[in-house]
Amino acid sequence: MLKGLEGWHIVILALLLIALFGAKRLPDAARSLGRSMRVFKSEMDGMKSDGKSPASSATVPGETVPPATSTSPVSEKVPPADDQAGHSA
Repeated sequence: MLKGLEGWHIVILALLLIALFGAKRLPDAARSLGRSMRVFKSEMDGMKSDGKSPASSATVPGETVPPATSTSPVSEKVPPADDQAGHSA
């Protein structure tokens, strides 16, 4: 995927990142990215240790789940009000 990436390409990318985001925000962004990756990895490990995903146990093999029905009330059609207050004949 990155076969043609050389050292000077990385230097140019680093300079562009510093120019776009600033030197103060880059460590914070890298820190939050690392935290996100750590949380994602722990969640994936948790799913692997469970042996199956929670969604797979919700149905029996061969059974289909009906689509969810709307719980919102049916809106009644209200006729438009006659707005003649601003009109003169």
